[in-house]
Amino acid sequence: MNASQEPDAELTAILKQTVRDASSFIDKYEAEVWLVDMSRRLSKYRYMKDPKQRLEFLRLVHSEARRARIDPELVLALIHVESAFNRYALSVVGAQGLMQVMPFWKKEIGRPDDNLMHMATNLRYGCTILKHYINREDGNLVRALARYNGSLGRTKYPEKVLVFWEKYWLVEG
Repeated sequence: MNASQEPDAELTAILKQTVRDASSFIDKYEAEVWLVDMSRRLSKYRYMKDPKQRLEFLRLVHSEARRARIDPELVLALIHVESAFNRYALSVVGAQGLMQVMPFWKKEIGRPDDNLMHMATNLRYGCTILKHYINREDGNLVRALARYNGSLGRTKYPEKVLVFWEKYWLVEG
């Protein structure tokens, strides 16, 4: 923002509400810094133009990633690669939503009516699945990401996610 510009009052109100609702952060300052930084980074992607939608999405990503005990920025990189932030993405093999979750998981856990295009549901499934694969591979992200993508034994997909994580989403400090 240019120093002579006034902050957008509506966006300020939305940010304040999002920070208040962001219980996955250590404190409100951390929430505000992360949400503003990630929102700025995300603003250039066509599926996330609306600031309110962006902040809600980021709050959900942070919450679900922290619940699963994985890095929220890694989740953002995975979403960037999987769906380019299109919550309605549908792959040729049937994977759905932001994190491209396969519908068979709904049947596996006895929740056939879950909507994988719903942001919170998709993020809960995706983060839980990713964490399972990270644990299964003893923290080896290349193998865990390949399992997530169904490409175990190949490194193209995991390397792309890791490059996006480092290039676009990793928080310095």
